[in-house]
Amino acid sequence: MKPAPSGLILLHKPPGITSFDSLRDIKRALGTGKAGHTGTLDKFAEGLLLVLTGKALKLSRWFTHCDKQYEGTICFGTETETLDPEGAVIASAPLPSREAVEQALSQFRGAIEQAPPAYSAIHIDGERASTLARRGETPEMQKRPITIYRLELLSWEPPFAQIFVHCSSGTYIRSLARDIALAASSRAHLVRLLRMRVAEFSVNEELEMRNEEEGTGDWGLGTRDSCSQSERVGNPLHLQTNIPSPQSPVPINKSVFEKLGIPCLEISPQDATNVFHGKSLGPIVGNTPPSGANAATALFSGDTFIAIIEYSNNKWKYGYVYAHN
Repeated sequence: MKPAPSGLILLHKPPGITSFDSLRDIKRALGTGKAGHTGTLDKFAEGLLLVLTGKALKLSRWFTHCDKQYEGTICFGTETETLDPEGAVIASAPLPSREAVEQALSQFRGAIEQAPPAYSAIHIDGERASTLARRGETPEMQKRPITIYRLELLSWEPPFAQIFVHCSSGTYIRSLARDIALAASSRAHLVRLLRMRVAEFSVNEELEMRNEEEGTGDWGLGTRDSCSQSERVGNPLHLQTNIPSPQSPVPINKSVFEKLGIPCLEISPQDATNVFHGKSLGPIVGNTPPSGANAATALFSGDTFIAIIEYSNNKWKYGYVYAHN
């Protein structure tokens, strides 16, 4: 049986389907079940999913902790059980003023703690919180640290507020909408959400990642329909994409790691062979700690991706040997 094509696909998930269901056409086109996204988008949300296929699935954990950027629309006045448009209304409150919303936003910039929604995929005692919630139980959602790098009010047309969020991995924008409303002495739920960026992969521009040897076309996201921010206020998440017909995934190359913020290191063909055989990494890459906060480094021999390694406890360790797997 022919092995599943390996690489990265940029996918624009439309609203109304789950992240898992959005992979169906990719799996059918590639003739494999080995395709998985690296960060769930809620069913009502749309935007960028990074999809790994074939043996590249083994690289998922280096994709899942990336920061993300969103545009979202909050509806003030009512809170739903799911914190999105699909849930039943559980609370109501007066609408806040624009000034109250702006003041509330200022409280959520920087390092904060956030309680995830009860309707989420987080596991509690072996079961998803959403499963417990649908049974009528009240799962205890522990707060956890996140970082909001940037949070801006793009427009205020009561009861709707359009916001921009740049946040760390693990942030729930539904919870953020809930908490902003409570801080403004109101209630709210999220009605629209667009994921615009994951690390340096963007929904706003077509990604140029071609297989130069084969000259294959890219899987990518088309350029955002040119419209001003003011035009997007009336339909804040309108997005036109030009997604090509299914083709081979983009190979895992240096550009991919650059966009993830992971440095690349060139090694010789002989050292690549040593890596294949699991030899000690010290003689190959030295024992110098990596620069910056990222402890991972991708090894390449020419244009061939060999392995990803990580630095911990004062030495380099194997993460995943990609070539020859």
